[in-house]
Amino acid sequence: MKVLAVNGSARKDGNTALLIHTVFEELNKEGIETELIQLSGKVIEPCKACWACGGKRNCVHKKDLFQEIFEKMTQADGILLGSPVYTANISANMQALLERASVVTDMNRNDNLLQRKVGVAVTAARRGGALNTLDAMNHFFMLQGMYIVGSSY
Repeated sequence: MKVLAVNGSARKDGNTALLIHTVFEELNKEGIETELIQLSGKVIEPCKACWACGGKRNCVHKKDLFQEIFEKMTQADGILLGSPVYTANISANMQALLERASVVTDMNRNDNLLQRKVGVAVTAARRGGALNTLDAMNHFFMLQGMYIVGSSY
């Protein structure tokens, strides 16, 4: 079993990464393989709405890391998304990643690329907006037909 985490923070190894590593510690105790992709210093282009991904199982534009990340998402059993709160929402890179992934899965709906995988979201927050940030990532999971890991206060 493998869990892929994507850290949408602009700060490599910052607070969001600390949260992800805390989750990884528990997963590793159970023998679950983990991998972290940090978007810090990288740019994920927004979706161009060209619909060329239909039947291709991935985006056809190769100017950034999206294809590599999305391929790893399709191969993982679980996906952990982490984003700090930026203006009461997820980071721009996380937004671009989730929008493109949603379009690819929608254009390849019959392939069930992410359906029935496990999804979990974490956020690092200093002030308001944590619920909006978690909600954005959880909505991505729901749109894909994934199982969402819950938590309590």
